Amino acid sequence: MTTLGIGPEARRRLGARRTAEIVADELRRQIIEGELVDGDLLPRQDVLVEQFGVSLVSLREALRILETEGLISVRRGNRGGAVVHAPAEANAAYMLGLLLQSDYVPLADLGTALQELDPMCAALAARRPDRDKTLVPKLRELNDAMAQHIGDGARFTEIGGQFHDEIIRECGNHTMVAVVGSLETLWTGHLNWWAQESAAKGEYPAMNKRRVALGVHTKITDAIEAGDADRARKLAARHVADTQTYLLSGDPEQRIVALSPQALAQRRQ
Repeated sequence: MTTLGIGPEARRRLGARRTAEIVADELRRQIIEGELVDGDLLPRQDVLVEQFGVSLVSLREALRILETEGLISVRRGNRGGAVVHAPAEANAAYMLGLLLQSDYVPLADLGTALQELDPMCAALAARRPDRDKTLVPKLRELNDAMAQHIGDGARFTEIGGQFHDEIIRECGNHTMVAVVGSLETLWTGHLNWWAQESAAKGEYPAMNKRRVALGVHTKITDAIEAGDADRARKLAARHVADTQTYLLSGDPEQRIVALSPQALAQRRQ
């Protein structure tokens, strides 16, 4: 019988990996619980090595783990260091996008999920007792911005996405905010990409269709303000289904592509 085992070097690497995971767990806990806040700069690596009592190899591996998770970004050079990033929808959307991309999930599948979930958020938002003070003024502001930029297809679409993001963010259910918000971020990244390309090619939907979309946004806002959850849900369901046809019409079989927070930021520029 052959005895399986690992050599001294492999054991050393395994030990370093386990130590790195312990350090990463502690730093992750401090970030999640707010002991380290967004924008904080971690102490120098030599300070962290002494603080945790680990090797430089283990510390750097721990930082790589957190960087992959989007919880820190490591800067090199004279102004080097690790900057803390609080958990964000964009990072969650990226990881979810990687999962869906690895399973070759079509974009239409994501669209179908949002056709069910987005209207639920609109209904929840309409039931919030404080919607007049929190959500409705912001939605009115976004609708005004859409009207001002109705001639710029890419910008019009971007603001429209912010409208839907705001409804999800203020629906009042934290789980829906996290889950649906991540899905919406993933969808919006593809939608904004389509809008930029179609506008550049002169193929963006005509002005009358933009006015229809803006009109529906106004009706959804009115329904939320009136507390009419059923009407808000129905309007959102029809609107989401209608607007998705533009993105999916070019290639119904197109697959989901994970968009990193950096890629999303670049596409907004």
